[in-house]
Amino acid sequence: MLRGLDISDMLIIERLELSFQPGLNVLTGETGAGKSILLDSLGFVLGWRGRADLVRQGAAQGEVTACFDLRPDHPAHAVLQEAGLPDEDELILRRINTIEGRKTAWVNDRRVSGEVLRALSDTLVELHGQHDDRGLLNPRGHRKILDEFGALDSARSKTHAAWGDMGRARKAANAAAQARDAIRAEEEFLRHAVAELDKLDPQAGEEAILDTQRRTMQSAEKIRADVVNAYEVLGHSGAEAQLSDAMRWLDGAAAKADGHLDAPMAALDRAMVELDDAMTGVVTAIEALSFDVGELEDTEERLFAIRGLARKHNVQPDELAGFAQTLRAKLEALDAGEARQAELEAAVRAAEERYDTAASALSASRIKSATKLDKAVSAELAPLKMERAVFSTQISPETEGPDGRDAVSFTVATNPGAPAGPLNKIASGGELSRFLLALKVCLTQNQRGLTLIFDEIDRGVGGATADAVGRRLASIADGGQVLVVTHSPQVAALGAHHWRVQKSVTKGMTTTSVVPLSAQDRVDEVARMVAGDTVTDAAREAARALLGA
Repeated sequence: MLRGLDISDMLIIERLELSFQPGLNVLTGETGAGKSILLDSLGFVLGWRGRADLVRQGAAQGEVTACFDLRPDHPAHAVLQEAGLPDEDELILRRINTIEGRKTAWVNDRRVSGEVLRALSDTLVELHGQHDDRGLLNPRGHRKILDEFGALDSARSKTHAAWGDMGRARKAANAAAQARDAIRAEEEFLRHAVAELDKLDPQAGEEAILDTQRRTMQSAEKIRADVVNAYEVLGHSGAEAQLSDAMRWLDGAAAKADGHLDAPMAALDRAMVELDDAMTGVVTAIEALSFDVGELEDTEERLFAIRGLARKHNVQPDELAGFAQTLRAKLEALDAGEARQAELEAAVRAAEERYDTAASALSASRIKSATKLDKAVSAELAPLKMERAVFSTQISPETEGPDGRDAVSFTVATNPGAPAGPLNKIASGGELSRFLLALKVCLTQNQRGLTLIFDEIDRGVGGATADAVGRRLASIADGGQVLVVTHSPQVAALGAHHWRVQKSVTKGMTTTSVVPLSAQDRVDEVARMVAGDTVTDAAREAARALLGA
């Protein structure tokens, strides 16, 4: 509920403090007195987009503060919590507009953006008038209005959730299909490369081992001939034979040499032992340097094959084994992708079926709610002297989305046999006001804590019709809060609280003020509304009759 509105230096308002009450609050005054300025100022503090030149002439800035009382279940609490703002039973909005056009807003003394301000305002105040494009006249909001009337939050939430599940399932299936197609495009290469790698079966570190073996065999081929030659020089036809001959000759002469040959012969014995050791080592070396020429060819062939395959795939030789595993994994993914894709496609079909079920149930509920709303509005039109008019909620197919696949629009036919059309295209000013009022009476049953503002919604009607309008406004205000800007004495007389908006000129400066009216003041104000500029005793009697005074 809007409890207070403080306005400073806005247009022709220098300073104004208003305290509103529950029930039907009526604002009256002569044309041009400044009633629209009050609404402009309230819209400004609520973050609504409106006129830019709001600062009073001569002032540096304009400021508006609005104070609301919130019930524990008021939806504004959720907005405050989501925005991280202080959440209390009292909500204070304050907004400043400088002469340069800079706007700054606070909520409960915390600086906020215009977006947060507008999110709060959607839960706090609803404005209705003949030219209001924010509410009932906006066809884009008709589906939401119907859902609120039918209490279809649960059905709409199920549809929204099913839409999200369907989108995620489709996304997963498409991503898997694209990945599978990308692999399939290189399937021939993968299978050929894996077969080639599997046939060669390169191992980590093998290239270095093969290179060492190759170098060793190449070196052995060069030195083995020299070792063999050395063996032949040292062998039976070489040094060994000559030493043997020398030993035989010395042995024959030793008996006659008086011991002079003992030492040389001992040395030759030792030399023969060392020579034998050398021969054994040379033989071992020859055996070690012996290899099959075909082995060298095989080693070189495998070494070159590994290096060639590494160059082909632009990897290091030691990385070939891991590279082969990577290619095998891609092939396995491709082979397994068919089954996985089938699973994902099945999940998509299941999600589509769930969405279809939820959307169909929502559509059926909307059709039932539309019938109920049409009957309810028709019942309200009769007291408003529009019993011959026809209100119809049209539901037509629309591209499916998170809120279902229904387009909703409110149409009217003002006379029997006349073509039906959109509210704001078919109805005249007075008729439109009554259509909007009838709709609002039907919709307020599900409203929670909104302050409703009706800006001259009774324009173009009078007499018994104006009285019916006033009684409908009073019924909406019962248990809630309604602010009405009106020129109708019948509507003004039904208000629980009455303010007069008046304009005055002091020292060449025009200002607007708002005055709460006492019981006698109300008689005079309603009489002015009945009679015009000259208030007669008959007008006052008529006013007393309307007020029940």
